[in-house]
Amino acid sequence: MNLKELLLGSHVKGDIAQDTSYQGSIQRWLPIHSIVDGVVITKDKRFIKILEVLPLNFYLKPESERETIIASYAAFLKIAPNTLQVQVITQKADMSGYIKRMEGYAQKEDTPECQSMIEDNLIKIGELGQSHAMTHRFFIIFQYEPQMRPLQPTAKSIAKRVNEEADTLKRYLDYCGLEVLEPRYADNSVLELLYERICKTTSRRTKLPAGVFDMITRVHGIYVD
Repeated sequence: MNLKELLLGSHVKGDIAQDTSYQGSIQRWLPIHSIVDGVVITKDKRFIKILEVLPLNFYLKPESERETIIASYAAFLKIAPNTLQVQVITQKADMSGYIKRMEGYAQKEDTPECQSMIEDNLIKIGELGQSHAMTHRFFIIFQYEPQMRPLQPTAKSIAKRVNEEADTLKRYLDYCGLEVLEPRYADNSVLELLYERICKTTSRRTKLPAGVFDMITRVHGIYVD
């Protein structure tokens, strides 16, 4: 059993099968059936695509460029799926990586003055993290619609069609000056995102181990028919 099967249930191959998870298990109440090529398949047979978008500061752009962005965004809305949603996640910034790196610098620093400056920086970062530091993540979410018309009525084919629709949206967002993150392994990225949203508190102190993705090839964006 791999990590995706452990979190989402054992039916991750081929098309959607009947839910056979046992009563009281996480798989029973979790509405997600599987992840195929970066597309979330729910138990009610919806295919959901989640795109993470890097924001831009519209008001720092020159006026002529603002008009272009507005026109491009209007064009984007015309071709966007009917089920399009925009979600913003705001949470306290995770300073752990930065703090760990600075602590490593402090241990290797031989100059007392520089070491003191690093320690002062760590104190200020800690105070900032506890009070004001916030991060914002922006997502565009849409689902498969009948008019998208996949080549075959299979989970793999529908997921491919949804990803083609996502590529079209990315091009229009690029015209708006917005960058869409494209992770190397789509299934990994979606799995981590769902883990962070479902287990909000636990995910902040316990990350999914990176070594698991190295050991289990199916989690590396590979779908087995």
